[in-house]
Amino acid sequence: MWEDLGPQLWPAFWVTIKLTFFSAIGALIWGVILAGMKVSPVPVMRGFATAYVNIVRNTPLTLILTFTIMVMLYDLGINLADENSPTSITDNGVRWAIVGLAVYHAAFVCEAIRSGINMVPPGQAEAARAIGLGFLPAARHVILPQALRATLPALGNWAISMFKDTPYLFAISVLEMVTVAQQAGGNTFRYNEAFTIAGLIFLVASLVTAFAVRRLEKALVY
Repeated sequence: MWEDLGPQLWPAFWVTIKLTFFSAIGALIWGVILAGMKVSPVPVMRGFATAYVNIVRNTPLTLILTFTIMVMLYDLGINLADENSPTSITDNGVRWAIVGLAVYHAAFVCEAIRSGINMVPPGQAEAARAIGLGFLPAARHVILPQALRATLPALGNWAISMFKDTPYLFAISVLEMVTVAQQAGGNTFRYNEAFTIAGLIFLVASLVTAFAVRRLEKALVY
């Protein structure tokens, strides 16, 4: 079974890993910024972050991914790859997929980090202000490190969720693992085996990620 399907699924697995990795970096950066805006003393920033989170969290991921391709790429002509490259279409699809996943999951990262910020004792912020730190330096050096530590389990679950959301990329024709499994099943007439292997790979990768998060959590606590 693996001899026939493995050579087709293995490269797609690494595509899925790369999509998850770069999307996670983008979502984490944008999510931290949104969380900072949501607890900011500036009303406009709080309003923007609140509206963003409410809109994105209540919009289907497939719709967001389709919007990135149909509107941003085809309607507005915003290319993220060299138009003269022979792989321009594929590269644009992958890069806009990363943007779509990051934009969507940043809303969930924001809420997780905001919850962590609320768990930090108010005295920490008061002490930071007492030694002359402004809002941004206090957030960077005092509040956020403690908030990230408190929300590590939630962020670990979010990373696993993002990995499992990559099959939605079939909507914009990105060849991630489940899409390739479907194609491999069609080529060999072995759909059950192809999807079973893909499911096992997802399961093993998710369990390894959960184990790594637990080890990191213990290391940070102790």
